[in-house]
Amino acid sequence: MSNLELKGQLTAQEMSMVSTELEHAKKSMAVGYVLWFFLGEFGAHNFFVGRTGPAVAQLILGLLGWFTIWIFGIGLIFLIPLWIWKLIDAFLLHGWINRQNEEAERRIIQQVLSRRTA
Repeated sequence: MSNLELKGQLTAQEMSMVSTELEHAKKSMAVGYVLWFFLGEFGAHNFFVGRTGPAVAQLILGLLGWFTIWIFGIGLIFLIPLWIWKLIDAFLLHGWINRQNEEAERRIIQQVLSRRTA
């Protein structure tokens, strides 16, 4: 069932509860892009959206790149692929945050509906 169909089962009071809870639980698009812009080389935007695996990989590449850049530019071997990856992430980040927010909304709606039947 989609979130829209689930919302159709809620009363006005329950919708108000869902709206209030969602405001506290949803991820900010602005925060995601600020993290991407300033700390993207360390995977901060991926940590923000819960993508721990890619975040750790970007963190390792970023640290290796910046710590070894001073040794005859060896760090570029790590940084150039990381910068390409970061650029691709800029286009995907919007969808990841929207998906996180939709999942949070679904979880909240299901909690409200489960309280009704309990």
